[in-house]
Amino acid sequence: MYENPAGSNESPRDRPRRHTSAPLGVLFALVVAAAGSVGAISAFEQSTGDIAKIEDFDVAELAPVDGPAVNYLLIGSDSREGTDPDAPDAAVVGDVSGRRSDTIIILRQEKDGDGAALLSLNRDLWVTHADTGRQQRINAAYNRGADVLAATITAEYGIPINHVVDIDFVGFQSLVNAIGGVTICFDFETRDIGSGLAQPAGCNRLDGTQALAYARGRKYEELRDGDWRQDPTADIGRVLRQQNFLRVAVDEALNKLKDDPSVVRGLLDSASESLLLDPNLDPISAAGTLKKAFGSGLTTYTLQSEGATIDGNSVLLALDTPENTAVLDYFRGNGALPAPPTTVPG
Repeated sequence: MYENPAGSNESPRDRPRRHTSAPLGVLFALVVAAAGSVGAISAFEQSTGDIAKIEDFDVAELAPVDGPAVNYLLIGSDSREGTDPDAPDAAVVGDVSGRRSDTIIILRQEKDGDGAALLSLNRDLWVTHADTGRQQRINAAYNRGADVLAATITAEYGIPINHVVDIDFVGFQSLVNAIGGVTICFDFETRDIGSGLAQPAGCNRLDGTQALAYARGRKYEELRDGDWRQDPTADIGRVLRQQNFLRVAVDEALNKLKDDPSVVRGLLDSASESLLLDPNLDPISAAGTLKKAFGSGLTTYTLQSEGATIDGNSVLLALDTPENTAVLDYFRGNGALPAPPTTVPG
C-alpha cells in the first residue's frame, strides 16, 4: 500500500479554475465553530450566501455522510493567482506559477460533537493518483482539481472524504487578523529567508502576514550559539509548525470569542471573501457540532514516513507501522481514537 514504484509525471487537466487557496484551510472550522456561538448563527446565515462553491467539482468523489463522523478535506495551495506582486507582503506570498496543494489536512469530526482530530498529509507523500493510476507526489493530484485529490486520498488510504474546503492567501491573513493575531513562542531568534519570517526569541504576537510566513516557510532557521541552523526535518518540520499554529490559533480564538462575541462578524466577513466549499457542504449544519468538538479538544496526527528518491524525485514513503495503522483506521472509521501525541485544550 505504501511503497509504490515510480511513474511518469502528468500534465494538468484542462478545466476552468477559480482563484483559490492558501495554507491552513482548517481555519474554516474555526469560522463555523465561531458561528455556533450564542447569537452568531443569524449573522452566519446572512453570510453563507456570499461563500462560493468550488467550480467543476465532481460530487461523485465525495462519500455520503452515513457514519458516526464527518471527514473534511481542508486544502491550502501555493497558488499565487490574483495576488499583487507590489504588495508589502509579496515576499511572503511568493511568485511561483501553477497550483500545488501546499497543505493537506483531514478534519474528522464526530457527528455528536464529542471530539475532533486532524491528520496532516505531507505534500511529498508518494501515492497512486486516482484518475491516472500513475504514481507521484500527493500534492500533484490537486493540479487537476480538489475532487481528484479527495479521490486519491480515499483510494490510497481508504479514508472517505465527505466534504472539501479551500481558502486563499488573503483569506488566511484576514482570518488571523480578525482574531487579533496569534501568539507563537520561539526558543531562539528565528528566520526564514524564503517566506520572510523574522522573529526574536520569546513569545510574539503574529499578525496575518507574519503568521503566513511562519506557517508556510520551508527554510526555517534558528540562531543557536551564534550560528544560523536550518531545520533538518524540512517539510516534516513545516507540517509540525503548522499544527502548532493551529493548536494555538484555535485555543486563542475560542477564548477571545467568549470575551468578545463581536469578533464573529470579522471572521464571517473574512470567510465570505476567501472560502470555497464543495457543492454539498452546508456550513450552517456544521456550525453547532464543530463548536462543541473544538471545545472538547483537538487531537493532531501525522503519518510516520521515511525519505526516498524515486526517478530523481525526493519523496516520502508512509511506513507500514502499528502507529500508522491505528491512525488510518480511526480516520477510516474502523477504529478508536489513538493515543494523542498532541491536543488542544478546550
